Amino acid sequence: MAEERRSHVEETRLGKLEALRRRGIEPFAYEYDVTHRAAEARSAFETAERAGELAEGGEGPTVRLGGRIVSLRSHGKTTFADLADRSGRIQLYFRKDELGEERYELLSLLDPGDWIGVEGPLFRTRMGEVTLRVAAMDLLAKSLRPLPYGKEEIDPETGERRVYGGFADIEQRYRQRYADLAVHPEVREVFITRSRIVSAVRRFLDDRGYIEVETPILQPLYGGASARPFVTHHNALDMPLYLRIADELYLKRLIVGGLERVYEIGKDFRNEGIDRTHNPEFTMLEFYQAFADYEAMMRLVEELLLELVRTVTGGASSVMHQGVRIDFTPPFRRLAYYDALREYGNMDVRSMDDAALRDAVSSFGIDEVERMTRPKLIDELFKELVEPHLEQPVFITDYPRELSPLAKPKRGDPSLVERFELIVAGREIANAFSELNDPIDQRERFAAQVRLREAGDEEAQAYDEDYIRALEYGMPPTGGVGIGIDRLVMLLTDQPSIRDVILFPTMRPE
Repeated sequence: MAEERRSHVEETRLGKLEALRRRGIEPFAYEYDVTHRAAEARSAFETAERAGELAEGGEGPTVRLGGRIVSLRSHGKTTFADLADRSGRIQLYFRKDELGEERYELLSLLDPGDWIGVEGPLFRTRMGEVTLRVAAMDLLAKSLRPLPYGKEEIDPETGERRVYGGFADIEQRYRQRYADLAVHPEVREVFITRSRIVSAVRRFLDDRGYIEVETPILQPLYGGASARPFVTHHNALDMPLYLRIADELYLKRLIVGGLERVYEIGKDFRNEGIDRTHNPEFTMLEFYQAFADYEAMMRLVEELLLELVRTVTGGASSVMHQGVRIDFTPPFRRLAYYDALREYGNMDVRSMDDAALRDAVSSFGIDEVERMTRPKLIDELFKELVEPHLEQPVFITDYPRELSPLAKPKRGDPSLVERFELIVAGREIANAFSELNDPIDQRERFAAQVRLREAGDEEAQAYDEDYIRALEYGMPPTGGVGIGIDRLVMLLTDQPSIRDVILFPTMRPE
């Protein structure tokens, strides 16, 4: 493969690299002993300042920092720089008479984007900014490609930094997430918050007696959701395998085995389109609790969501998402599936024949309606007529039996099932059932799914004989919930696209 042609700027940086090596300086270090992050250093100085513990001349503690150079401003015998690390930025101050001419001249071989380690005392400049006076510096990694930093201005009244230009191409930001993270602290904060959300989920479930488990990603038979799988081949066994589309059937096998409360946070894969709420590879939380039904799981989901919102906001029960304040104070509204279609679509789909349903779905510009089964048509109408109107959290309950082959029949109306979806900001966040534990009924439901597949529904579920065998050993009453972590993070961090909360989203090749 031919080497990429380098720009003039990149050639200049390569020249600086060689100049450093000629001076005996290794441009790519092995380690550096960091004592503080930038924010910690600033806090340490301010603590000493308040306590009256600054040395003569206003100097505070000596610290060692490591980070990227964000900017360099030379003024002859002095140079200012901004150093950025995970916690933020701090100003550096270099003086020629303190470093010596030889070491000071090395600054001319540095560029924004270089990683350096610096050591020195902290002080406050006449402009009031906490700054590190550099007494020693080490080059940790030379940046050979300039990062797309924008032009910065500081508001003289508020002190707020404003960035113009820079890495504006959103497609390139997704492709080069490493550069996106390097130049956009707000993007780093989204993924730090994502990590906090996942940790809070684990704490919440662990505290309630759940155990975290791992189930197969490569499966001989996929199931647990209505979706098309990715297919691969195992050479040694000479057999097809599928990337899992859901964790459900394996987790319920564990309930059969006596692990009464289990959860998994892991990757699922669905061979489907890509849009602002769908990525072929995504992260799911699924948890199952023996002796519970969907009502119990609704209450648990309310508690979990409120806990996560408070984790993100520092104690509040609401978040702003795309200009709308969304309140997660329980109880959430409950609305039955068919009632929602009547309320928002003025439509009684139970009384409509298939032709009328196809006409209604076609009116939204949806293609291939002739191939859609009745359950699929009803589901498409729900997505078009109901979901866009549901901003605040609402549990949509009691789904048509045909749409939910793994849920128990609703008590009092076996044409429905005990299922809910939590819809927030117009999209599904959680899906849950009173899990079907009757193996005879489950066998019939799987057979009905096979018939739907034969009728053209590529997303109908497969017939899983081993899962039937597990149910025949006996599964206690069980409630189960699936929550899309990516969509949840979108909601709680006010992001418009699922790609904004996945570090490396699926993209076409460049």
